[in-house]
Amino acid sequence: MKKYSMVYNEIKNMIISKQLPSGSKAPSVRNAARLYGVSTTTVQNAYFDLCADGYLIAKAKSGYFVSDINKIDEQEKKSVQKPDCNIKYDLMGGTADSTAFDFTLWQRYIKSALRQRERLLSYSEPKGEYDLRLAISGYIREKRNITASPDRIIIGAGVGTLLETLCSLIDEKSTVSFPNKSFVQGMEIFADNAFEVHTRDKDAHIIYVSPSHMTRWGDVMPIKRRLELVEYSAKNSSLVIEDDYENEFLYNVKPTPSLYALGKGNIIYIGSFSAMLLPGIRISFMVLTEELEERLNINSSRYAQTASKTEQIALCQYIRDGHIKSQTRKIRRLYSAKAKEFAELLREKFPKAEIEIGENTLQIIMKLNFTADISALKKNGIAVFVKSKTENETTLVLSPSAIPQSELTDAAEALKAAILS
Repeated sequence: MKKYSMVYNEIKNMIISKQLPSGSKAPSVRNAARLYGVSTTTVQNAYFDLCADGYLIAKAKSGYFVSDINKIDEQEKKSVQKPDCNIKYDLMGGTADSTAFDFTLWQRYIKSALRQRERLLSYSEPKGEYDLRLAISGYIREKRNITASPDRIIIGAGVGTLLETLCSLIDEKSTVSFPNKSFVQGMEIFADNAFEVHTRDKDAHIIYVSPSHMTRWGDVMPIKRRLELVEYSAKNSSLVIEDDYENEFLYNVKPTPSLYALGKGNIIYIGSFSAMLLPGIRISFMVLTEELEERLNINSSRYAQTASKTEQIALCQYIRDGHIKSQTRKIRRLYSAKAKEFAELLREKFPKAEIEIGENTLQIIMKLNFTADISALKKNGIAVFVKSKTENETTLVLSPSAIPQSELTDAAEALKAAILS
């Protein structure tokens, strides 16, 4: 039996036999890999299929959980609704606006990729398709002034899988510092790989940062701090992981250089296309240091590519034809315009509230001078992120990017009705 099938069947049988009851958390990818003596990639692929078959549910930044599959028969499965299906207005930014992406155009590229039958008969290279890595190399050089050979670039199905690979390449399991506790998935991945995880530890051996999205409300790291971090990295031989999340959306902020471009040598650069395209298109990439690339090359047989080969081929041509640039401009304008319009609507509905737009122009921070009943929001079909809540004040972080522009007024009115009910 193949190792992948062994993991899939073992977890499946544990769910069916209720050894893993509904709602319980499945073993982390790293722990399962140790338990079954396989690679984390093998476990990740097995978990992907367990999710597709309805046995597991992937929760962002939390891990994998057992579904209620034992409680419903095959006939009832068709009517099962998605989690939080009652949410009408998603103000957490977890979904995309359907008008922001040209599905018809993407379908043409997917169909074109599927016509490359001979190419699809084989597995993708462990690092990812070379032509896509070459396209990404040119893309980040033009967009972020990052000069990196395609050989230094790795493709993966999401940032999580790339971090799993990175952890396996770092020999010394030392301390890792995150700016805050919001990136739960990343912190768990490093912890599962025997790293000591801290927040705001200036003496850590590895520092993880998101310069374009430092906080939930979209603060951007100033150039002075970037230079200090690069200098610290060089002086102390610390490894810096630069997750360039949401850099594409910086609209009203003066462009700031990437850490990788400022301090070559100890910086790992991570980028993703999910936010620019669709959350369902899981393609991210990582630029390794020269030393880590050599380690990967030596042990390349241990790794398997997790991103869809079809989507890689499609994305490569999509980038080459210049659509990624126009798509970035389109959603940046759209999402920024929505945030501005929604902020104005909120100022009308909540005249006494403090309302401001985050530096990246995607999030809105709203401070209410009273304690809001947050449970009423979800009951009324509204999803929000609560930054803080005291006896006298409630602070919400709102992202209207997923709400159609024609429904922004209704969403603001619904938010007001729910909060003041």
